Amino acid sequence: MPLSRRLPKRGFRNPFRKNIVIINIGELKRFPEGSVIDRNALLDAGLVRKAGDGIKVLGKGNIDYAISLKIDMISRGAKEKIEAAGGSVIEVI
Repeated sequence: MPLSRRLPKRGFRNPFRKNIVIINIGELKRFPEGSVIDRNALLDAGLVRKAGDGIKVLGKGNIDYAISLKIDMISRGAKEKIEAAGGSVIEVI
């Protein structure tokens, strides 16, 4: 029997998997009020090491002031919190 059939088969590695980087709203407090936050701003601030296939903002934490966010993906809760604080969200695909 060939060696490839004798060895155990373990797991599965998806070659089409997307690497999405996650950031929470609480981490965006580093930026001043009224700033425009995009992929390059997050890389420069050190919140993201590699942009990967996209950046997603989640709603953990609070933000008290208005910011403008141009990002790949955002959760519904995060979008509501930013707009409630007077900010704006633009999803760039």
